[in-house]
Amino acid sequence: MKMVLKKEFMKWNSLLFAFSMLLICRAQVLDHVEPANWWVGMEHHQVQVLLHGTDIAKYKVEVSGLNILEEIRTENPNYIFITLETKNKVAGNYPIKLSDKKKVVTTQSFELKQRRSQSKYRNSFSSADVLYLLMPDRFSNGDPSNDSSAELKEQANPNLPGGRHGGDLKGVEDRLEYIKDLGATTIWMTPFLEDNEPVFSYHGYAQSDLYKVDQRYGTNEGFKGLVQKAHQLGLKVIKDEVPNHWSSKHWMIQDLPTSTWIHQFDQFTRSSHRTLTQFDPYASNNDRNAAVDGWFDTSMPDMNQNNSLLLTYLIQNTIWWIEYADLDGLRVDTYSYNDKHAIANWTKAIMEEYPNLNIVGEIWLRDQANMSYWQKDSPIGALQGYNSYMPSVMDFTLQEALLQTFKETNQGWNEGMVRIYENFTQDYLYANPQNLLIFFENHDTQRFNESYPDIKDYKIALSLIATTRGIPQIYYGSEIGMRGSKAVGDADIRRDFFNGAMQSEREPSQEEYFQFTKNLFNWRLHNAVIHNGKLLQYVPQNNVYVYFRYLTPDENKTDEPQVVMVILNNSDKEEKLNWSSFAEGLHGFEKGNDVLNNQSFDFEQESMMIPSKTSYIIQLHH
Repeated sequence: MKMVLKKEFMKWNSLLFAFSMLLICRAQVLDHVEPANWWVGMEHHQVQVLLHGTDIAKYKVEVSGLNILEEIRTENPNYIFITLETKNKVAGNYPIKLSDKKKVVTTQSFELKQRRSQSKYRNSFSSADVLYLLMPDRFSNGDPSNDSSAELKEQANPNLPGGRHGGDLKGVEDRLEYIKDLGATTIWMTPFLEDNEPVFSYHGYAQSDLYKVDQRYGTNEGFKGLVQKAHQLGLKVIKDEVPNHWSSKHWMIQDLPTSTWIHQFDQFTRSSHRTLTQFDPYASNNDRNAAVDGWFDTSMPDMNQNNSLLLTYLIQNTIWWIEYADLDGLRVDTYSYNDKHAIANWTKAIMEEYPNLNIVGEIWLRDQANMSYWQKDSPIGALQGYNSYMPSVMDFTLQEALLQTFKETNQGWNEGMVRIYENFTQDYLYANPQNLLIFFENHDTQRFNESYPDIKDYKIALSLIATTRGIPQIYYGSEIGMRGSKAVGDADIRRDFFNGAMQSEREPSQEEYFQFTKNLFNWRLHNAVIHNGKLLQYVPQNNVYVYFRYLTPDENKTDEPQVVMVILNNSDKEEKLNWSSFAEGLHGFEKGNDVLNNQSFDFEQESMMIPSKTSYIIQLHH
């Protein structure tokens, strides 16, 4: 009897082992299913699902409960692309089955989730906001246990300037109160998805998995939790998108779905960076292709958005993250390096899904007409029948003017504060200058406080971007005087931050930077005249720049206008201002109070001496 029982046990044990192995084999048939889920009620209701696994093209595909509108097998037998119709479907699981003749080889659940109410019409960032730009690896280390990962190539090395230093999403979440206290309202993080390059992976712009948060930063769920906590504090979060290039270590680059998925060359070919060829009416195809198709770096292959499968993949990936994490907007890296028609289709698809979403594109050009070309409904783009659909672009001409202005304390004809004035005279070229992102530094530029270590210059520059038209953006560490030289290398302008950032750790000089920034941004929070008011500027005299922001009585819904006067003296000596010169801007107001120093002004007096290197932001009143 015992022998019989033993044989039966061995028999069932063998069957259980065989069944387990069958399950394992089935699980290994598909290595990737992207996206793994979608939502009901989406404008983008026809979903292209990528299936990837060794030699899967030989199998038949069925999806229980969903119609397959299109099925594409490429020259690589490891891929099948299926387009599913989700319109009028309910939330639930819809199994994807692969079968060999009548035998089911594997089953993969595809989930349709319930969409958040009002998800389509989410609020986004605007000129009422202040963006706080940070690099997760350099900002704050909230969880030292994830500094390295055995599954990823580069391990933590805080002593290596260009290495992984351990900052993560938990660190950002722990410092949300700090960002809110500063008066910033929107967080822009540089990319936090997996970057599995062996060196310099900390910056994140070579992404190796577009659906996965880098393990050294945390998890997808952790990022979603960060956004939820930010929203609870009244903060917004935007994601840095990189459609132009991926990492050379991306699993799809290692096993290309099609030969045209990326731009390929006989030998490594870097982009010429001559993106003006995108709209140069006389450009040769050779020059245009050299700019658009060349790789950004040896580790960053150039994606071919003219491949319709890839373009759909990129569109869906962006929509997936917005919907999954409840994002408040996007910043798009190297926007003008993409094929201009393909990236316009990408942007248009995002905006059709989220009509109120704001997206800002990186257009690093040195001329307002050239930058304007890339903004939605641009009058410049219209000359060539082109519309990028991109709501906002980064105002690099203003940033470059600011880097020059403070070297020129004695104003020449087009020097000093005239540079700032002239930048705004070109606003007629933009479809929406109020929606430009304005800044004096970011993660790719020289640190402002390195070039101008005198806090007086910082105060003038910050006063400008906080009060003129557009959406101000500050870079982490600016608010405590952080320095760094681009000439030394990118790592020097991306130093570790949170040592010394808390009030108890700040030195007196850092505290002065912080308190000025905090007071200015918190005042800005509640002033609609700065968010939406018109701009009236005067030609700078003796390096003193004066402008007004104002709302008319109709716009202000009161009996009189709301007016703020800004005075920026970049001169190395005090200068005299005659109030009568600014009668138009004063709108009949006789008095004002400076919000920075609580100083009173009487405009019925004839004039006033303005101290050197001083900024005033004056709220006018009777």
